[in-house]
Amino acid sequence: MKVPLVTIVGRPNVGKSTLFNRIVGKRVAIVSEVPGTTRDRLFHKVEHHEMDFFLVDTGGIEAEVGEKSIEGNIQKQSRIALEESDLILFIVDTKTDLLRDDFHAAELLRKVAGNKGVILVANKCDEKLGPAELAALYKLGLGNPLQVSGLHGQGIDLLFNQIIRHLKGRHFLTKDSLEYQKIHQLEERHLSLALVGKPNVGKSSAINALLNQEKLIVSEIPGTTRDSVDSIVQYNKKQYNLIDTAGLRRTKNVERGIEHYSVLRTLAAIERCDVVVLLLDSSEKVTDQDQQIANLILKSNKAAIILANKWDIKVNPNMTEEQRQSTYINYLQKKFGFMPWAPVLFTSSKTKKNLAEIFSLAESIGEERKKRIPTASLNHCIEDAMARHQPTGSKRFSPKIYYATQVAVDPPRFVLFVNKKRYFHFSYLRYLEKKIREKFGFNGTPIVLEYQEKESRYSKK
Repeated sequence: MKVPLVTIVGRPNVGKSTLFNRIVGKRVAIVSEVPGTTRDRLFHKVEHHEMDFFLVDTGGIEAEVGEKSIEGNIQKQSRIALEESDLILFIVDTKTDLLRDDFHAAELLRKVAGNKGVILVANKCDEKLGPAELAALYKLGLGNPLQVSGLHGQGIDLLFNQIIRHLKGRHFLTKDSLEYQKIHQLEERHLSLALVGKPNVGKSSAINALLNQEKLIVSEIPGTTRDSVDSIVQYNKKQYNLIDTAGLRRTKNVERGIEHYSVLRTLAAIERCDVVVLLLDSSEKVTDQDQQIANLILKSNKAAIILANKWDIKVNPNMTEEQRQSTYINYLQKKFGFMPWAPVLFTSSKTKKNLAEIFSLAESIGEERKKRIPTASLNHCIEDAMARHQPTGSKRFSPKIYYATQVAVDPPRFVLFVNKKRYFHFSYLRYLEKKIREKFGFNGTPIVLEYQEKESRYSKK
């Protein structure tokens, strides 16, 4: 189910990041009085009782290096935001007079907004605006300004109401609607797999091979897929949702332009999938881009499969198949040492080699992701690990783990109750994770381990 994308735009230093933090309910964006602090765009899912949406905080609309005027960049940024977003929040600063830049952006929004909504947000309104101030804002031609204070939270509830009202007008479904419930139930019946990777590694070709039809546009030109595309495929009497996503480029190549919104759509696809399939071109070396994409998967705590695609291209023809696979797996362990739990499949979209194994492997990973470990078994494992290797601590203080328990699944999450968190070296969690995996598996999924301080029953005595 598509989640709407709401984008905050406006010139620098009008309080966009502060408002972004207020809407998402936590301090995510860097807030500063220095114009242009938000150099990249921030992206966060906002959960609301009526409708969830993704919120994007953009950098200020300002002239880029080499541009003769600010107007060109205002038009470029606004057009991109309008093309890729479902709703625009246009922010102005009520503590200062409107500038020419505000009027330029508003003029463009009026011309090209079309059926997409634009909400004029008058920020920094600690008190209600007077008639003269309101009259100045009406000159922007974007209707009634919504008076809010991102810093103090005034008017935020009304802003939420306006956002939901506009998205309803764009035919996005509310959670209480019957159609939403039907789609949600349908999505829960099958696993969703998001295929991600840098441009031109064969994501669309892989899906076309799985579907046995040329449904998606396949091109040698990187970036052909601009948005996420869903396809339902049936295998062994089970249905799966395959999500093809736009290729992720290096950050410096997506700081400006439509490619950045493709990245946001890809992150949204990762957010709503069950298993992420990272495609690599096995005929080429692993790049920084590949590692950055893997890091995004890791941060999302999603299950993952690494697809060594284009395996029909033999880089070392003198090696046997077993030698080739062993050599490549060792190579990947060095490049993706931070996610050694991700299984590797050797595939070819051209010959369809091993492609169908994606589904059975995804099913297996899904079961691993929902596995629960009995508390007694988990603590036996932790005790054995500590007997083999005690946490170091310091001369004056010895760190202790009292007990451990699993508190959640999907992803599996464990809490270790300890005396003092700060005396545990960060590497000790990695050691414990390794021992837990050796004992209980969890193939294909990250597991989360965290310390929680708990007083010993003898401490008060």
